[in-house]
Amino acid sequence: MELRQLEYFVAVAEEMSFSRGARRQNVVQSAVSTAVGKLERELGTPLFDRSKLRIELTPAGRAFLAEARSTLHAAQRAKDAVTGFHGRLSGTVDLGTLMSSGPVDVPAALGRFHAAYPLVSVRLRQGPAGSAGHVAAIAEGSLDLALVSLSGKPAMVSLRPLVEEPMVFLCRPDHALARRRQIRITDLADETFVHFVTGWGVRRQVDQVFRDAGVEPAAPYEVSDYATAAGLVRHRLGTTLVPRSAAAPYTELRALPLVPTVTWRLSLAVPDGRKLSPAAAALADALGRQAGGA
Repeated sequence: MELRQLEYFVAVAEEMSFSRGARRQNVVQSAVSTAVGKLERELGTPLFDRSKLRIELTPAGRAFLAEARSTLHAAQRAKDAVTGFHGRLSGTVDLGTLMSSGPVDVPAALGRFHAAYPLVSVRLRQGPAGSAGHVAAIAEGSLDLALVSLSGKPAMVSLRPLVEEPMVFLCRPDHALARRRQIRITDLADETFVHFVTGWGVRRQVDQVFRDAGVEPAAPYEVSDYATAAGLVRHRLGTTLVPRSAAAPYTELRALPLVPTVTWRLSLAVPDGRKLSPAAAALADALGRQAGGA
């Protein structure tokens, strides 16, 4: 059994696709299929159920996935132990990102990080489950770091605060509430609301704010990006709540403050009980410095 086989297996298991797993590993699909097939023969059991349109892990595959990740982490720690003797930082960091990082310029931080550590490869992942998905991936070990928008303390994950900013009510200039100086959540009881997908930090926060205020506006729209939400607002299809920086590009719309203030927070999620690799620790520091200058 080789580490490369484990890497290919984990990539396929996390992507639930041989083709996407191969792209993630920057190899041809046949190489991944061959390596996983050889691994299954060595173990004497199938790890994937290939009988359906979408592959699935078998019970043996699910059990093996946790151990494969643990083995790869141990191998990486062993490699990291001698990194200092080479004099230059190297390795791979898997970073979960969000649709928006607020005032934190993540591309700028990554550009400076690459200039300082050219031998470190940073792989970005933006999952459909948003912050909730990233936290789960940190806990299970498939991500090293992740930008998340959450409150509270997730299990097996620590949150390092980066920035915070107020959320605003976004509407058209001719909307009935547009001339107000500030908006109360109870003012939104009769609104047609544009929501974001379940699992996103902003969705969880807005849901909680509505519950606390005892209001439940009609929400026929559920979108996965701020541009679409703003487009729906622009065309008189609803209103929404977004972080202040997310509203800034849409100058044709009105962004009104909320009373009491609803605060959106961006944090860096890191694993509890698992030491970061030197490369991941360096990237975490770089993101923290970028946030400090935001």
